Amino acid sequence: MRTWRAAGGAVPAGFRERFLQGEPVEEGVRTPILNSWQRCRSLGLSPDQSDLPFREDFDRDGRLVRASGPVLDRLQSRFAGTKMNISVADASGTVLLRRFGEAALARSLPAIQRVPGFVFAERFAATNGIGLALAERQLIRVHGAEHFAERSQASACRAIPVRDPLSGRIEGVLCLGYPRSAEDPALVTVIRKAAEAVERRLLEQSSARERALLRAYLGTGADAAVGLQHGVGVDELARELRPRDQAILLEKATELISCAQRAAVDVSLPDGRSVTLVSRPMTSASGVEGMAVEVLLPGLSSRQGLPVTRQADELLGFPAEPIGLPVVAPSGYVPVAPAPGQHSATPPSGLLLNAAFGQGAASGQGAASGQEATGGQDAMTVGAAGATGDHPDSLPPASRLVLVGEPEVGKHALAARRRLELLSEASARIGTTLDVRRTAQELAETAVPRLADFATIDLPDAVMRGEESPDPSSDLRRAVVHGIRDDDSFSPVGKRVDFGPTAPQLRSLTSGQAVLEPDLKAAAGWLAQDPEHTEQLLTHAHSLIAVPLVARGVVLGVASFYRSQDPAPFGDDDRSLAHELATRAALSMDNARRFTRERTMVLALQRSLLPQGLPDQEAVEVAHRYLPAESDVGGDWYDVIPLSGTRVGLFVGDVVGHGMHSAATMGRLRTAARSFAELDFPPDEVLTHLDNVVGRLDREDPDADGVGIIGATCLYAVYDPTSQQCVMARAGHPPPALVRPDGTVSFLDMPAGPPLGLGGLPFETAEIHLPEGSQLILYTDGLIEDRNRDIDVSLDRLRAALAHPERTPEATCEAVLDLVAPAHPSDDIALLVARTHALEPHRIADWHLPADPAVVSDVRAAVTRQLADWGLDEAAFVAELLLSELVTNAIRHGAGPIRVRLLHGPTLICEVYDTSNTAPHLRRAAATDEGGRGLFLVAQMAQSWGTRYTPEGKVIWAECGLDGT
Repeated sequence: MRTWRAAGGAVPAGFRERFLQGEPVEEGVRTPILNSWQRCRSLGLSPDQSDLPFREDFDRDGRLVRASGPVLDRLQSRFAGTKMNISVADASGTVLLRRFGEAALARSLPAIQRVPGFVFAERFAATNGIGLALAERQLIRVHGAEHFAERSQASACRAIPVRDPLSGRIEGVLCLGYPRSAEDPALVTVIRKAAEAVERRLLEQSSARERALLRAYLGTGADAAVGLQHGVGVDELARELRPRDQAILLEKATELISCAQRAAVDVSLPDGRSVTLVSRPMTSASGVEGMAVEVLLPGLSSRQGLPVTRQADELLGFPAEPIGLPVVAPSGYVPVAPAPGQHSATPPSGLLLNAAFGQGAASGQGAASGQEATGGQDAMTVGAAGATGDHPDSLPPASRLVLVGEPEVGKHALAARRRLELLSEASARIGTTLDVRRTAQELAETAVPRLADFATIDLPDAVMRGEESPDPSSDLRRAVVHGIRDDDSFSPVGKRVDFGPTAPQLRSLTSGQAVLEPDLKAAAGWLAQDPEHTEQLLTHAHSLIAVPLVARGVVLGVASFYRSQDPAPFGDDDRSLAHELATRAALSMDNARRFTRERTMVLALQRSLLPQGLPDQEAVEVAHRYLPAESDVGGDWYDVIPLSGTRVGLFVGDVVGHGMHSAATMGRLRTAARSFAELDFPPDEVLTHLDNVVGRLDREDPDADGVGIIGATCLYAVYDPTSQQCVMARAGHPPPALVRPDGTVSFLDMPAGPPLGLGGLPFETAEIHLPEGSQLILYTDGLIEDRNRDIDVSLDRLRAALAHPERTPEATCEAVLDLVAPAHPSDDIALLVARTHALEPHRIADWHLPADPAVVSDVRAAVTRQLADWGLDEAAFVAELLLSELVTNAIRHGAGPIRVRLLHGPTLICEVYDTSNTAPHLRRAAATDEGGRGLFLVAQMAQSWGTRYTPEGKVIWAECGLDGT
């Protein structure tokens, strides 16, 4: 058994602890490890996390498994008797194979360290060998405390990416894990050689046709010059080229191969540089026809020898000695500065050869044999005469191989690349809003023109309302028509669409699968489904794919893709792509549908809990608006409450949060607020009671799960038209605006008060005189708060919108919403505009009386005369009776002096004031009782009666109807 010596140097355990505590550790940790730690923290990973995803569906007999198995067997034999854990993972971090130096080790380790199928990608397993090798794309070492997870602190590992030698794509990771005390620098050589062996075996699995083309290009000949180093792959692209630059060159090279023509094109890179690519046909010795694409590079002598390495010798059977033949460069091409780069993020296609260019790159224009192999002089003009002098700047450009491949394979590879790009683009473009119709439009815009020339999308009416359609095939309406040009051959948006039973659209809805009609002229079912438009469409479209829009088992509609300009009909690949696009869009549409349904339900609840109409009262002329938020419905509310003595209460409030919970809470608060107001409590007491209600709701809600209501804001104002005084209090709510009859606009300065739900803090009132014709504007913060606008700007706009006292409250509401409300409100808006009126003095009668029973008869006589003056003689009997009882009770049970007031409005209101705080109590007198029937008579004769308290005492009032006068 071989013993591995411990590595010197301290393990940065203290640095890891400092990092976890948020302290800087930049100077003490290697850059790859620190980068990984930071990524782990941004992902929210925990050092104590022990569970990893497990995949049972990984390919147990794939290319990488077949190539790695024998290599891992040799490693297992080499490390026999040690605690070495050998594994191979694929490019997603899923472990495919495991081997152990000791058989007992497999039995003692936890499942994640011995069973294939666990995913060690960094986003799941944090800093580890496999995940970090995939993230850094190079050989890495992770030792002890450099692991992010607690479970790996006693371990060390080395891991290296394994690449496909043809495409350069990372196929997986080879990892050696061991106790941290067994660290040995020699493991670097071991793991590198093992990875190279796996890569050689991967290349051996490549198709014979690809290798034949490579042999043809690298074949020996009088005019061939070849150089290979570090394999044939993407990693050998020019060192200064960024991955995006490399991807551009590879894609253009693939296009050139798919065209199967001689060509020379200049490719512009994002940094402004231009690179020339040259394509030419070639034929292998076995007759395989293909194309080679080369890049022209300066700075390399056309007569400089380029060595063929032992790796090329082993892979392709070439002699190991260097070939010193000159490289002939074409003339007329602008030299391009060589640029070394990083690993390409995008492999060419996986089917085409990418040879290196740059340092040690493959070059030359030789092939297996003859003019066809070399490309001929008509493809590139020899410019050896230009290669004079030894200065690098005077050297002509040399050619380096970029890709070789077959045209048909290139076409498929190019189409596959573009399909992937379209799907990637679809992920970003589709579903940007929670609007069903807009999401459907995004699907059409994504598909045209990349997939189709025209797209139509038909949705049931129920889906656009946010519901599920019971029969989507009979409830379809055209939602989207989009194409490369305007075309009236399609049914317009909004028209009902009825597909026949044999139409591709109906068949796709029935089967749930995409239906392809490559030739519409031969599609009998399609021809019969819409005779009105079929003949017109045939002049523009020749191929159709109909795809059902299905998500979570719900049929949302059907998408139709038409091809007109491209002479090639749709194929199975196009059908698969259309199905994938529709599936992604359907999921976003279903999210939008569900959101629409939920928003409609919450909005319906919200509106049902708001006042359904304005009560009859003469104190104020009122207009109101409620505007829900664009994304969700909140808990804004308003109310107008008639009070005793012709007064009126004005409420506006805002429950914190959005959604069903806030709307339901708003309804409960509005009910409680109306109840407290109708008890004639003053504004500060009403807010105190509401504060207690909010706190109780927050404590009693069993489903709050710690979130709670948190609170609400509210403003309550009481206006008395007899005195034109307004008393108000607010709880954390924006102050009201006042528009005086002369047009002066002001925001009232009044105590703010704490929001409802905090508890324990008092509320204060403010009293202000409102001249007749004044407008009092109450609103919620959604009107003036906008993330794109300063609140002072909103207040200035509100001031300007209100500076028109001649407007009616309705007109004021419209002006305020037009000029002040955000274009896309993120919060609800409740607006209440009240124009004040005054009760004329001649409709008020007032008497001050001593607390003497003898004055009762005088009151009756005075009331009779006053009612006669008002023309209310028929109400005199009831009014006399009511006042007699109320004045008598005030004299017997209250305290003087006594005040009697009559108010002539829509009803006749009788009020008796005294200075006592004792409230009368209604009771039913027994047959033997001599008294106790006064208030009972008052309750029977009056429409309503009650008591309200004033700073000086109380008021007992009774209201009589005037229907008979």
